[in-house]
Amino acid sequence: MVEGTVRTVSGLGFGALSRLYGCRVRILVTNDDGIQSEGLHVLAREMRHHGEVVVAAPDQEFSGSGASLGALNLIRPEIEQVSIAGIDESWSVTGPPALIVFLARFGALGDPFDLIVSGINPGCNVGRAVYHSGTVGATLTGRNGGLSGVAVSQSAKFSIVGQAYQAELDDQKWQTAASVAGSVVAGLVTAMPTDPAIVNVNVPNVPLDELKGWRRGAIETALPGGVTTATRTPKPERDGVFEVAFDWGDRNAELLPAGSDSRAVEDGYAAISWLSRITDEHRDDTNSVDVALDRLLGGHAD
Repeated sequence: MVEGTVRTVSGLGFGALSRLYGCRVRILVTNDDGIQSEGLHVLAREMRHHGEVVVAAPDQEFSGSGASLGALNLIRPEIEQVSIAGIDESWSVTGPPALIVFLARFGALGDPFDLIVSGINPGCNVGRAVYHSGTVGATLTGRNGGLSGVAVSQSAKFSIVGQAYQAELDDQKWQTAASVAGSVVAGLVTAMPTDPAIVNVNVPNVPLDELKGWRRGAIETALPGGVTTATRTPKPERDGVFEVAFDWGDRNAELLPAGSDSRAVEDGYAAISWLSRITDEHRDDTNSVDVALDRLLGGHAD
């Protein structure tokens, strides 16, 4: 096998070899908060119950990076070996989590992986946050390479959706989210989906024995407490330069849609959502675009 090539077996994911030959699964654990995050360390140690763990995480904060890779023709990522208690192999990478998964796919982190586990993010990634979350973006990138993934987030005090203030993290019950994620991963490695799947896990910040249970959660896009306005203010010392500040709406749990992932967490349940892949959709309201393209290009084939 040529170093750096993708290793696959008859359409299986790029970590299929270990499952095929009965070895322990290889799990790549990453996050978007950085290699120093306690949530990452707790999650990685929990994953050791389910397979061989390699940690590779950004060298700095990359919250909100989504599935960003960067300009591949320009960047030269650096990978530095670091030490995390209880983990045999861990790396700090100069790039966002999606790039880390991309590098892993093409051999930069050694043997192929079977599963991506991303988190624990302080601040839930519910509703429209899944579009922008670096935590979720890592698993989306893995899916592109034929790999299932689990994105793990936990509610945090005074958090905006998907992110939390560093000073408020001392009270995080990291092990609760790690235990729920461990249960999800245990189920996955027992019967890995034939078509790669992404599980988005969001957990209240309470001790495990205080969770009310778990619920499947729909992903809602209209959430109270999100950004309502973005206001620009001129900077007097720099002509033509403005500072932009966000205003936030009131977060009222009673306004969260019933059956949604966000409402489940607010009600004290772990929320489990299976994220679909991005696909083309058939629409009946786009005829004007078809007509415009036909006018320019002379017709189309269905």
